[in-house]
Amino acid sequence: MDLHDIRDRVAAGDRVAVLSGAGISAASGIPTFRGAQDALWSRYRPEDLATPAAFARDPELVWRWYDWRRGLIARSAPNAAHLALAALEAHGPVTVITQNVDGYHRQAGSTTVLEYHGSIWTLRCTGCGHEAEDRRVPLPVPPRCGGCGALLRPGVVWFGETIDPQVMRAADRAASDCEVFLVVGTAGAVWPAAGLVAVARAGGAVVVEFNLEPSAVSSHAHLFVAGSAADTLGGIVP
Repeated sequence: MDLHDIRDRVAAGDRVAVLSGAGISAASGIPTFRGAQDALWSRYRPEDLATPAAFARDPELVWRWYDWRRGLIARSAPNAAHLALAALEAHGPVTVITQNVDGYHRQAGSTTVLEYHGSIWTLRCTGCGHEAEDRRVPLPVPPRCGGCGALLRPGVVWFGETIDPQVMRAADRAASDCEVFLVVGTAGAVWPAAGLVAVARAGGAVVVEFNLEPSAVSSHAHLFVAGSAADTLGGIVP
């Protein structure tokens, strides 16, 4: 099996599901969650900032980190890998399940996107619960709700929080029902998202992994494609 076989399956209209991770956005200049940060944020671990406890203790610090990341994302754009996945929709149904919060899949043109860990562009009120998209960069830090005055938090899933049950169910359906399952730029270390690869394999899908190096889920892949997804993923677009 090679990329030509996968391209033929896509051209034939096979149902495709995708699990994408931080590696797909690396070519856009966005550091992976645990990758290189700038001089200031290199002093902090994401596990120490992206938690409810950290937000309760120092919301301004947490927001300044997120505002920095929002700025990086806003100054960049989707890369060839995001565009390739969007192009697949011309041939059949594609569901993108992304662990990323940058919004690049939608920006690239993918229409069915399950944001497993939420969106960095969504702000959620810690008081009244209201959610809304806010793409201002920079934000007033820390931002407050215009309705009730309570602190706003990023609409993302932090360490120790649970995934939205509706998103989980939709992702499980997409993985179990697809005929081709693409793993793109994820280390396969974060659960429950990583478990979707085994779900797809058990459901009979052909699993293809695009990654710089083997990951924790590579044992489930029928085909491993080494390299940057921005360079390789276009090989399956008919």
